[in-house]
Amino acid sequence: MAAYDLEEQDQLEDLKAWWKQWGNTIAGIVIALSLGVIAVQGWRWWTQQQATQASVLYDAVSAAARANDAAKTKDAMAQLADKYGGTGYAPRAALIAAAQLYESGDAAGAKAQLAWVIDKSAEDELKQIARLRLAGILLDEKQYDEALRILDAKHDQPFAGVYADMKGDVLAAAGRTDEARNEYQTALAQLDPKSAYRNLVQLKFDALPATPAAAAAAMSKQAPAVKAAPSPASAPASAAQAMPAPAPVSAPASPKSTEAAPK
Repeated sequence: MAAYDLEEQDQLEDLKAWWKQWGNTIAGIVIALSLGVIAVQGWRWWTQQQATQASVLYDAVSAAARANDAAKTKDAMAQLADKYGGTGYAPRAALIAAAQLYESGDAAGAKAQLAWVIDKSAEDELKQIARLRLAGILLDEKQYDEALRILDAKHDQPFAGVYADMKGDVLAAAGRTDEARNEYQTALAQLDPKSAYRNLVQLKFDALPATPAAAAAAMSKQAPAVKAAPSPASAPASAAQAMPAPAPVSAPASPKSTEAAPK
């Protein structure tokens, strides 16, 4: 029994020595893990609260836009961008607000909302949509160079057709017909052949005025080959060859040959 007590004492001493060496480290790890779990749970709770409150303002922007109330639209959007601009609701609400403001005649307000999406959104797809709509407003304002600059930004392949179509619209309005024709051709190559949108692009392409270069190219493709006309110098010779040879003329009968022989 005494031996057993001594063995337990040795184990306790070893445990005390081990804890003295590693106890602080283990306690630190446990505390860090606990704080990490608390932080993750707290972050999830905070983001959920942010999303919930942002969704309320998103609904307010949507309702104001449907009611065509520009003042309420701008007010709700300002609160959403200021308090919850990092949520996914903010850029989507900004696109709605931009459309409503432009329809109500506030082009400057619409451009401001679209610029905000381009600068602040974390989603590339929403940025590309905003650039396309901003270019359309600039086209209406005849700011062709600025619209082309916006459209020259990098965009994903699914947007290639609509971006080329918008470039064609801008270039056609600017009088740069050949360049517009090239962009429309690019759009037609990218769009679904069965889509109604592609048919619209085809109509715009067909409606472009023919330039001298385009007319010459069309003539070279469609007109049949024409044989060169004979030169004036060779015309008489050709005509002479084509005429039949004259019949031989018999000599007139001699007067003597017509008299009767003497008997």
